[in-house]
Amino acid sequence: MKRIMCIAIAAGLVLTACASNPNDPNKHTKENAAAGAALGALAGAVIGYQGDHSGGALRGALIGAAAGGVLGAGTGVYMDKQQAEFNEKLAEERRTNQIEVERLKNQNLKITMNSEVSFAYNSAQLTPAFHNTLDKVADILNRYPRSTIKIIGHTDSSGSAEYNQRLSEQRAQAVKWYLSDRGVDSRRIVTEGRGEMQPRATNDTEAGRQLNRRVEMLIIPDKDIQ
Repeated sequence: MKRIMCIAIAAGLVLTACASNPNDPNKHTKENAAAGAALGALAGAVIGYQGDHSGGALRGALIGAAAGGVLGAGTGVYMDKQQAEFNEKLAEERRTNQIEVERLKNQNLKITMNSEVSFAYNSAQLTPAFHNTLDKVADILNRYPRSTIKIIGHTDSSGSAEYNQRLSEQRAQAVKWYLSDRGVDSRRIVTEGRGEMQPRATNDTEAGRQLNRRVEMLIIPDKDIQ
């Protein structure tokens, strides 16, 4: 078994060395390809060893690493393109701190919407001024359908915990309904309210409370993108 592990690791390293440059503009894609290659190498080595103890482990590791790398790179490219479009189309909203677009280590995209501009005070009613922004988001989501969309509402600690929980759920649901009305398949969208449980900043200041009032959207790619 140790021999299999060594072969798999060696094969994975050969195919993933290019992912180590921190300044590479395709860093996310290469990191995802590297992870896929490493897992593919291990799986291929085990299968190959079972079929042929002499050289099957090495052949299996190389084949598995290549296949896994292609699969991982496919996901990375898909999310790279989607992130680039969000950054471009939402440039003004990002500049004015209405929206944040962030790439997470697990390749998910995270879009954070400031509740000060997206909802009326103490309301789950989307402001008309924010419709144009959500139209842009819906357009991109419709052109990249290979993902699940998780919408999470958050509040500050003003008011009761029960009220804040309900408001956070209603706001997440309001975003889902709007996106669905703009053609995004509702089966792709799940919602959740976390009330005041996950603040980003202190609730002791107005600036902190403003940061805590938000809706987050996680865009989670399908596992089989090539």
